[in-house]
Amino acid sequence: MIASIQNKFKNFLSLKNVAIAFLVIYFAIFMVYPISKAFIGSFYDWNPLIDQFNFVGLNNFKEVIGDGLFWNSIKNTLLFTSFSVSFRLVIGLGLAMLLHSKLAKYKSFFNGMFYMPTITPLVAVSFVWMWMFNPQFGLINNIFHLDINWLNDPKYALPAITIMTIWKDFGYATVIFLAGLMGLPKDVYEAADVDGASGFKKFTNITLPLLKRIFRT
Repeated sequence: MIASIQNKFKNFLSLKNVAIAFLVIYFAIFMVYPISKAFIGSFYDWNPLIDQFNFVGLNNFKEVIGDGLFWNSIKNTLLFTSFSVSFRLVIGLGLAMLLHSKLAKYKSFFNGMFYMPTITPLVAVSFVWMWMFNPQFGLINNIFHLDINWLNDPKYALPAITIMTIWKDFGYATVIFLAGLMGLPKDVYEAADVDGASGFKKFTNITLPLLKRIFRT
């Protein structure tokens, strides 16, 4: 009996070691090596097509920092990240609270509908939104009677991509917030009701503080 348990334990450890070794090899090949190669290559005038690998030191970094296009891309990245993340959290929290309320019906159906964009392949989502943003027969221009070339106009390309990203990701935030709301202690809200706290005070003083760990994820 003891020998059988020892053999099972050894088999478990061996399988665990194999899994760990596989993950280490995977990350080494597909993450550590490419990142290291790119970092080293940033100090060279590198053109693999003609086997050119000349050391230039920090010249590449100087050119990038002095290029206005680089700083414009940084600005667009910050705008995209701040708006997409903020609206995803706000929409996700709002929908989660609606689904968690006692007045909401068909919660499972709407929960699945909201989460559907998250599991939809990005390629399919891109094609659908390209059609919706089409300047000639796109759904958005036709509904709102607009004449905007969303994806080719520099003024509207970033908002268009941001809108698509928010739609793609808000379902994930909804599910996470809903799980967090379901795990909140009910006795705290019952005590707040006894004290006569309004819905806004319960949201700001109880719900948000207790959901801090969810925001960190």
